[in-house]
Amino acid sequence: MTKRKDENTELQILDAAKKVFQTKGMDGARMQEIADMANINKAMLHYYYRSKQLLFEAVFKNAFALLAPQLNIILNDDSSIENKVKNFTSNYISFIIKHPYLPNFIIQELNRNPDFIEKLQGNSTLLNIDKFKKSVELEVSQGLLKPISGEQLFINILALNIFPFVAKPLVKAFTKENDKGFKKLMEDRKTEVSEFIIHAIKK
Repeated sequence: MTKRKDENTELQILDAAKKVFQTKGMDGARMQEIADMANINKAMLHYYYRSKQLLFEAVFKNAFALLAPQLNIILNDDSSIENKVKNFTSNYISFIIKHPYLPNFIIQELNRNPDFIEKLQGNSTLLNIDKFKKSVELEVSQGLLKPISGEQLFINILALNIFPFVAKPLVKAFTKENDKGFKKLMEDRKTEVSEFIIHAIKK
């Protein structure tokens, strides 16, 4: 019973922190505000997380750990590059629609604390693109793809998928869309991005 209660409290804290970090950012967030939103006192919050930095990292890793395994399976399976592009794009966009704070979390933290990525590099949840690069190299050598490196293709996939979410206010202003319209645009990008990339790289 105590263990279940502890797990529930931690989940409450992470959920509250996610909401506060999403609206206030790392620097603007306050531990007291997070404690209030989680319906606990500040002492209890510090019992679970001694500092705001540790709490921020926990929220980030918690969300990233949900996404990375899905994407790693896609990058490392035996399917074609075309299928990898389609599946990666669809899974990423679906996930970010449900967790819209994550791209800004990543960029915000890397800008504020460039050493943060080193903590993730030893973590099993970090994306591994080694097999993806070999698959790209193989399909290029077989004449299925135009000459391109796996690294450049992966960066292109990331850029086309991540940017609209990071620049959401700008995209909404340019397209004159509300939140509902923006979500529809992102759903459509599951097909648009895949077809754009595949058309660009296939011979």
